[in-house]
Amino acid sequence: MAAGRGTAGAGFRDLLRWPSRLERDIAMRYLKSRRASGRVSLITAISTGGVAVGVCALIVVLGVMNGLRNDLRERILVANPHLRILTYGNGLRLDNWRDLMAEVRKEPGVVTVAPEVLSQSVLSAGADYAEGVMVLGFDPDTGTASVTTLPQSITRGDLRFQTDRDDVDGGIILGSRLAERMTVYPGDVVTLVPAKPPEINRALGVGVPRYWRFEVTGLFTTGMFLYDNQFVVISREAAQRFTGLGDAVSGLEVRLADPWQAPAIGKRIEERLGYPYRSLDWQTQNSTLFSALELEKLAMGLIIFFIMIVAAFNIVGTLTMVVAEKTREIGILQAMGLARGAIARIFLVQGAVIGSVGVGIGLVVGLAIAISVDRGQWIRINPSVYFIDHLPLRVEALDVMIVVLVSLLLTVAATIHPSRAASRFEPVDAIRHE
Repeated sequence: MAAGRGTAGAGFRDLLRWPSRLERDIAMRYLKSRRASGRVSLITAISTGGVAVGVCALIVVLGVMNGLRNDLRERILVANPHLRILTYGNGLRLDNWRDLMAEVRKEPGVVTVAPEVLSQSVLSAGADYAEGVMVLGFDPDTGTASVTTLPQSITRGDLRFQTDRDDVDGGIILGSRLAERMTVYPGDVVTLVPAKPPEINRALGVGVPRYWRFEVTGLFTTGMFLYDNQFVVISREAAQRFTGLGDAVSGLEVRLADPWQAPAIGKRIEERLGYPYRSLDWQTQNSTLFSALELEKLAMGLIIFFIMIVAAFNIVGTLTMVVAEKTREIGILQAMGLARGAIARIFLVQGAVIGSVGVGIGLVVGLAIAISVDRGQWIRINPSVYFIDHLPLRVEALDVMIVVLVSLLLTVAATIHPSRAASRFEPVDAIRHE
């Protein structure tokens, strides 16, 4: 009897050896064999399809989660700076903001700094209907050195707030959804009511609010429902008068070279400026949202991964049936001198081919679906709930590599047991097998 033959079958070292050309040829003949029963062929197709579906689903699901994260980040940063410098206290105002800007600019990683005024108000277009809005005031900007990307979102007009009318307090730019709902267009006049307590009229003895009139000089569309639906933008000087801050501002907007370094740079700026100044980065403001997205990405990935587990069991069943079909041929090959390790590698190659074909099909189909859905914006969603109006997909190379490698390792691992089982046959018993 040839050396190395026994009841233990092929060891793991034998399986780790690279298959010879003969072993690969025999494995491919078994896969292409026309004499194989229809049942085995069907199960092979099901196994390949299971792997393909699993890989495709993983790529699409991870692409959806990445797309939501990246798209939300980009849309959040349209009107939100990477970092805000604020102060403690009831006033929430910066009086010496020009000196603070000079200090903040000295911090490495800071690209540009600008003052801003934030407030709330009630907007009316002259009819009975009024709506609460967020008022954002900053210096006129054409987009050449802006802190945010809002200038690139202007669909009509610009951020210069220019008006030729003498009966208004300045120009104003509205979010597209807000303007559509209020039925106002560039050139129309809207009214804002300050959120601060009204001044007391000495003659009447009651508070009489002042109504501020602004000409609509532009519209913007960010794609972020919150901004397009609730934000209005005016010049910093007009916002300072509107809020009663005088020469002070609400805070400083900071743009960074690397947005992901915002928490670290914010801490360094706090140490540079000292109390009572504080920083607020965009990640902290939206930490709950992004944490939920990362958790959902992990959960969905694990759920879809179980599809791969089921596909791996299908491969085990397929190879087990192939071994049963080829028992007599296995005995003949052993009698002709083929070692047990070679027998095991033949079936290992079969399983690897099934897994590789399935992974390849799933990869191509998954990438095609992800690219088509993203570019065509096929899946529309409610922007009032999800902040965005369509489902974005962003496929990242690292995710694809992990999915492909893990899927291949899983499918190859599933072939080990039936491959070793095939190598345990004794030649005489295998040839006599019916």
